[in-house]
Amino acid sequence: MTYLSPLLSRHGAVEAGGLDAGVAAHYGDPLREQRELARGNAVTDLSHRGVVTVTGPDRLSWLNTLSSQSVSDLQPGTSSELLLLSVQGRIEHDARILDDGNTAWLIVEAAEAPVLAQFLERMKFMLRVEVADVSRDWAVVGSVTPVEAWANYSVWTDPWPNIGAGGFAYTGVPEDSHPGRDRPWHEYLIPAAELEQAVTDSGRTLAGTMASEALRIAAWRPRLGAETDDKTIPHELDLIRTAVHLAKGCYKGQETVARVHNLGHPPRRLVFLQLDGSQHTLPAPGSAVMLGERRVGAVTSVAQHYEMGAVALAVIKRSVDPAAELVVDDDGEPYAAAQEIIVAPDAGQVVGRAGGFLRPPRA
Repeated sequence: MTYLSPLLSRHGAVEAGGLDAGVAAHYGDPLREQRELARGNAVTDLSHRGVVTVTGPDRLSWLNTLSSQSVSDLQPGTSSELLLLSVQGRIEHDARILDDGNTAWLIVEAAEAPVLAQFLERMKFMLRVEVADVSRDWAVVGSVTPVEAWANYSVWTDPWPNIGAGGFAYTGVPEDSHPGRDRPWHEYLIPAAELEQAVTDSGRTLAGTMASEALRIAAWRPRLGAETDDKTIPHELDLIRTAVHLAKGCYKGQETVARVHNLGHPPRRLVFLQLDGSQHTLPAPGSAVMLGERRVGAVTSVAQHYEMGAVALAVIKRSVDPAAELVVDDDGEPYAAAQEIIVAPDAGQVVGRAGGFLRPPRA
């Protein structure tokens, strides 16, 4: 069944496409909405997101054995992020996790929820856990700042860009100057039947997903289905930072995670692109990133930022010179692109917690 948010009935709402189909891309003024969202005066409807619950006394220890993250001792109200990987270490699921003491809530992309629920159901064996896809019963709403009127709702707070326990930074930017610091992010779990009234009670305006995506891109925050493909490993997107615990017990894909971390050479790397803003259009996601006549990667997300103009995230080959002049080719339409390093080309020497260049420790 195709989901359509009730907030699409609001004045000026224009539905988004792609990953955000079913909610509003904007409500008539995308850049104004983006400014208001960045200032904490607006919220974004993300009610198309998937929500999977896991209950039962074994829920956290069970999720701990399946995932890249250490969650066996996750305290009620604490937010984290976990990955479920293939045997080859490739990302299959990326879930925001929040536990309330009785239930572990997993917030995922819209299409991911039924697949994740089915996978978890198959992995139950004799453990005391129950899995449910409750996406139709719960709505997710995003905000840069906490919403006082929603104090009674559960909220997941994005750990990005903090380096979590057991995590490690693959970027050359010290933690305290990471651009993600300018975009704290909160996702509220609201009963679907209360969504419209809750937004009214919040006292905030609505901003579409064009606004939230622009802020995400500027924060260098990767997204499943946008920055990932069927070969993506966590190191390429700097997800060791928030979604992987390098010293936890065994899980599927751990050998690849440890091997690539110890060698320090992920095959690709995420970059931030400042695009030539002289055109009146933006390149489409999937557009080729070119170095001379050679294709070296692809644009994964693109937006018009209210301060920086046209910006994008792209995944390119690790070997590309950080000083190289790149061009984004959108079906013959060229866009000059200045790259800003997110994942260091030689990820064996990355900025760690202390801010100096460090050789990664063995997992």
